[in-house]
Amino acid sequence: MRRSATNWRVKILSSLSDPIRLEIVEFLGEEERCVCEIVPAFGRAQSTISKHLAILFEAGILERRVDGKRTLYKVKNPRLFDLLREVDSLALEEISELKKAEEFLIGSDR
Repeated sequence: MRRSATNWRVKILSSLSDPIRLEIVEFLGEEERCVCEIVPAFGRAQSTISKHLAILFEAGILERRVDGKRTLYKVKNPRLFDLLREVDSLALEEISELKKAEEFLIGSDR
């Protein structure tokens, strides 16, 4: 069972490790959007965006539904945004520590 949880962690986190995919998640927010809205927002080929959407879907991050000729996507679980806020918090903490170290080094040069 432990191995399965690890595999899912890797699948979820690796699917979020691409800047475009993170931007897609942020673009969707808590809304459901059609591929026809997503593609123009990123200025990339539809095939590229579709590949990114498929990766997010396969990782269980997005859900999709077909409505006639339109395919709609939305974030499956809004708790994902809690995870992203935690990651932002960790990143800001690291940036703050780097800034303090930089200020210390600049101050010691004087």
